[in-house]
Amino acid sequence: MKTQVVIRQPVRDFIAALAPVPRRKLWAGIKALADGKGDVIQLEGSLAPYFRLRVGKVRVVFEAKAAGGERVLVCFFADYRATVYQTLAQMVANNLLGELPI
Repeated sequence: MKTQVVIRQPVRDFIAALAPVPRRKLWAGIKALADGKGDVIQLEGSLAPYFRLRVGKVRVVFEAKAAGGERVLVCFFADYRATVYQTLAQMVANNLLGELPI
């Protein structure tokens, strides 16, 4: 099954704000998702539908979907480890994510 990686605008904005070296590392980590590579785990508790990619101190949160015979990984949130899980938990609790479109 082919894998497509979709990167939402908030993740793009976060990456654009990084210094050049961390930016390149993060882009490389996200691109490697399509090949099934990277430090990926499924989150737990109320965040269980989502996965995270770890690249250094940065975490990219994504959802895995299937569409048209393809596996689609929708990267929708990125931040530093110190704040990513708290912010994401608040977003889920306040139902701010809703259904993520592909």
